[in-house]
Amino acid sequence: MNHDVIVLGAGLSGLAAARDLAAGGADVLVVEARDRVGGRVEQTALPDGRLVQLGGEVVGRAHTAYTALAAELGLTLVPSYVAEPGALVRATPEGISAGDPPHWFGPGDDACHAKVTAAFTALAGTVDPADPWSHPEATALDRLSVGDWLRSQGATQAVVRLWEIGQLALADGSCERTSLLAALRKHAAVPGTGHYEYDAWEGLRVAEGSATVALRMAESLGGRIRTGSPVEAVAVRPGHCSVRLAGGEMLTASAMVSALPVGPLRSVAVTGVSDERLASLHRQRHALAAKFTAAYDRPFWRDRGLSGLSECEGVLGSTWPQSQGILSALVPPERYGVLLGMPAPLRTAELLADVARLYGDQAHRPLATYLRLWGTDPWTQGYVTQWTPGDVMAVGPRHGTHEPPFYVCGSDQWVAGYMEGAVRTGRDAAEEALRRG
Repeated sequence: MNHDVIVLGAGLSGLAAARDLAAGGADVLVVEARDRVGGRVEQTALPDGRLVQLGGEVVGRAHTAYTALAAELGLTLVPSYVAEPGALVRATPEGISAGDPPHWFGPGDDACHAKVTAAFTALAGTVDPADPWSHPEATALDRLSVGDWLRSQGATQAVVRLWEIGQLALADGSCERTSLLAALRKHAAVPGTGHYEYDAWEGLRVAEGSATVALRMAESLGGRIRTGSPVEAVAVRPGHCSVRLAGGEMLTASAMVSALPVGPLRSVAVTGVSDERLASLHRQRHALAAKFTAAYDRPFWRDRGLSGLSECEGVLGSTWPQSQGILSALVPPERYGVLLGMPAPLRTAELLADVARLYGDQAHRPLATYLRLWGTDPWTQGYVTQWTPGDVMAVGPRHGTHEPPFYVCGSDQWVAGYMEGAVRTGRDAAEEALRRG
């Protein structure tokens, strides 16, 4: 059966694109490899009714495409963990400290940190977040790592370490392997006085559960979604696109929207798209990360005056409370190999030991735990886009662009990543496809 548009992938971006295409009158079909929708957003319920988010959870004040979509779906945005009482904890092998300054800071480090942060924010103000490639020093900024730039600005070892632990917490790669241009572009997209302001980026969540955004979009699409349908090959030519599914079934459409993460997309044989566009897509890389979630009967970390937010140098890079008594955590790329090296039956106990070091022995007694290995899941092959030095220029201005009738969307098509990127580019791809008929 021929369709107007076939959308590859039923994550946030694919569903957002398909929803708008259907609303615009297009006959749309979504094909999804998994047996569920949502991609890297997923949730389950505890016996007491509390929802547990197993994937993406939070957005910020500048994430207007996502917040607008949530409103359209009748969902409620509320403050996220940033409204939690208590202090942030930082944990390193030699110690743990709550609040600022971190325990490894010495005389002069606070002033040095303020100085380099001001220099970073000023430099970010010179970058166009919609077109970082146009910066007159784009190539030089892209070649430089954030760590090297910090040292060039006179940052002390203690200050570099603070930026590094922050990067581990975000699980998008070490500052020693992050392009300065990518970091500047990210800050320019959501400006602030700090290097990364949790409130600006992560201050909101959907009260009904972030995965409910995907589920409500899927409900509105009815029978237009086929799950359990991995894509093996696509062929694109004007007015006619074909999709070959695993098992050999062929589907056809007038246009195609790829909402596949760039890792899985590399396994799909694509013909009819320019070499330059494919090279741009294939050059992108994902941070290999995992998410760990532990549910407790109560937020016991508050007993110690702590918020549940942490930045760590253990196997876990961070923790944060997603809702009452439920703690989320990320394993950053630099620790992913350590996680995989743990015998599977020991992983939960060893990760809970990291949590217990932060918050006490009650961490060893969760009601339930969940681990999602995004880095080695064949349908994600990673977390947010990881921009190593040189990658922004290598991917180039074709990033996020379309070659009708082939359209591209997804969180990794927005330089800063996150759920906002998925929704924003999904809706933009649908708008462009509808405009072209």
